[in-house]
Order: sequence, then structure tokens, then C-alpha cells
Amino acid sequence: MEKKTIVSTLYLKNGVAVKGPDDFSSAGDLYSLVQMYNDSGIDKIIIYDLSDDDNEHEKNIHTIKNLWQNIEIPICAGGNIKRLEDIKKFLYAGCKQVVLNGSKPETTQLAEEGSKRFGKDKMLLSIQNVDYIFKHRAEMQDMFHEIVVMDYNILEAVENITPIPYIIQMDEYNPDEIIEVLKKVNVRGIMGSFINNTEIDVMALKTECRKAGIKMDNFEPAIQWSDLKLNSDGMVPVIVQDYKTNEVLMLAYMNEEAFNTTINIGKMTYYSRSRKELWIKGMTSGHIQYVKSLTADCDYDTILARVSQVGAACHTGNRTCFFNEIIKKEYVEKNPLKVFETLYNVIADRKEHPKEGSYTNYLFDKGLDKILKKCGEECTEIVIAAKNPDSQEIKYEISDFLYHIMVLMVEKGITWEEITTELSQR
Repeated sequence: MEKKTIVSTLYLKNGVAVKGPDDFSSAGDLYSLVQMYNDSGIDKIIIYDLSDDDNEHEKNIHTIKNLWQNIEIPICAGGNIKRLEDIKKFLYAGCKQVVLNGSKPETTQLAEEGSKRFGKDKMLLSIQNVDYIFKHRAEMQDMFHEIVVMDYNILEAVENITPIPYIIQMDEYNPDEIIEVLKKVNVRGIMGSFINNTEIDVMALKTECRKAGIKMDNFEPAIQWSDLKLNSDGMVPVIVQDYKTNEVLMLAYMNEEAFNTTINIGKMTYYSRSRKELWIKGMTSGHIQYVKSLTADCDYDTILARVSQVGAACHTGNRTCFFNEIIKKEYVEKNPLKVFETLYNVIADRKEHPKEGSYTNYLFDKGLDKILKKCGEECTEIVIAAKNPDSQEIKYEISDFLYHIMVLMVEKGITWEEITTELSQR
């Protein structure tokens, strides 16, 4: 049985999120919205490009690429697709699939060309009525992976005309109705404005669906509470770590209810020993911890939680609870990413706060052409050093090259996280 999906929608106008095709008022900070969808249990995001011209179209595509580099869940996109090149641009920007509009006269030709060039698994069809699928049902199965049905009232008609699976837009949040819809064989997932509401607990909805026999992409624990070794209070300590940086954020405790609640809602939930009550981290402060993984240690008496932390983990406002230094022995950091991040931050600080006599500031003052010239020179030095049997020389030249590349990165506003994300997707 294929997993059913919960799909959110976003509308882009001039690179920012707006409320809809008929309402260009702000829908909030785009990157915060997408990160929230990424962490809260959403399975897919469909983004509609509302651009009026090619320049705005390019701006929205660039925005989508930036979004894709910062999240793990798939992005699909549609809007202003007039030629095969537009399909290619969306896919190359990181989109898993493109959405073609069934009301546009060019859709059939675009679907034929797109499915042949990129595969039909990349093609989705968006419809408001059954006209398109009624006229093209014979050839549709060779062109489209899924249908995005924008009107709940035509659900039964779609079921009767085509076997192609579809995502259905629902008008309101009704868990019982959602479960009944998702039980339909051809329904691949649901979408609707209510899903974009931060008040809706997507993981809790998925838990209810799973209880109803619907396969969802949510947490299914390989280790049960009964497998863990409890302390004298009947609890298990939990070490909490940022899933991206590996920074240790805090220590807390779980009882059985907290353990099961964490798994069901996808938000870190603990038992307060002082207040003697359950608490979901961030429910009052907004500093929610979205679960990425839970791992038991070798003795099954401690849990390591890797989370996406919103805001500060500590009640003092610090990012981490561990900030009171006791002793420290100086050492040379050799972790590659930490070294790169530290040097990058120093370079960025030089740009923001120039220091007299700084070579880095000399490069920034001379501008992009000088920085590019130095990158080119250092690249050539690597080639020359590689011909030398002394491996020490190439080590020095590569280090010089990476330094100048980081100056270029800061100049162009590119971070190491963006680079590593790009590499990890290849």
C-alpha cells in the first residue's frame, strides 16, 4: 500500500509568499513558513508562481531554488509554464514535479513533450473541472503521474473517469471526512488552506489516519517504552541535539506518556519533575522542538533526540542550556565543517566590520574583479603544485584557494550550508 500524503500550498508573487491568486497580501515570511512545513509533518509543498512576466518568473524560480536548498521535503511547482524550457527551469531549481494547468490550451502539448523529456513521473495536472480529463482520458496515463483536483465537488466524477491517482483539495478541516477520503484507493493525498494553518497538528492527524488503517509517513517506533530501562523515578533522561549542527541543546526527562506523545505529534514532549506534569516544549514560548530522530543508547537507559529547534532551547534565551564554562583546554579545531564555518564567519565579520591592514578587507575594497582574479591565480597555483612531487606545496595552495573562495562566497552572499546542501543533492 502506498503512503498517503498531506500537501501544503504556497503562492509566490515577486519572490514572496502571498495569500492566493486573488489576494496578493502577505502570507508571512516565506522561509519561516516553508521551514515550519518541513518540520511539522507536511509531505509535499506545491508552489504556484503568480508571475506576470519573464523577469518575475525568473525571480520566483530563483526563490524556489533557495527554498529547496533549505528543506528536506519535496517541492512541486506550477504557474506561468508556457514552454518546455519553463518545465526544465522548475525541475533544475530542485522541484520534484511540475504542475500543468488543465484549463490552458498548451497543456497537452507541454505534457507530451515534458513526459517524453523528463518522464511522466515529473508531470502533474491541475484541474478545476472534469473537461480536460474527459477529453484526454485516453492519453493521460502516458503523460501524468498524478492529478491535483482543485474542487472537492468533482471528486466522484474524477473517480469515474480516470484511474490516475490524485490529490484532492478539501474545503475544511474535518478529521473524520479526511480519513474517509484518504481511504479511497485513487486518492494519493489531501490539500487545502486549513493545512497551511499553524494551528493544525499535522502529525496528530497522521496518527489518527494510521489508527484508521491508512499508511502515512509518520513515526513508527522500532523500540517501545517497555524496552527502555527506567531510572528510579520511572523516567528516561533525554539529551537533545540540533540535527543540523550537532550542538547539544538541553537535557530533560520523559515518562511513558511523554514518550508516546512525542512520537504521535512529532514535537518533543517531556515530564516536568518540578511541576509534575507533561509539557510540550515551546507551546508557550513558541520555541518548539520538531523531532527528526530518537535513538536509545547501548544500555537502553538514555535517549538522544535530534531536533529542529525553533528559537532558543534554554529558558534563559540562550540557544543552548550548556553555556556556563567550567574548564577549557585550548585545542586546534580539525573538524572540517567547523573550520570552514569559523573562517567564513571571520571573513564575513571583516566585511561587516573592516579592520585596518586586513588583507581580507583589501580584497573587499578592490571589489569582485580582484577577488575573481585571485581565485583564478590560486587555481593555477594548485595545478602547478600538483606537478610537484612535494605534497606539502599542494596542501598550501589548496588552503590559499579555499580562503579566496570563501571571500568570494561572502562577497556573493553564499553560505557553506548552501554549498553542502547542493552537494548532498547530487
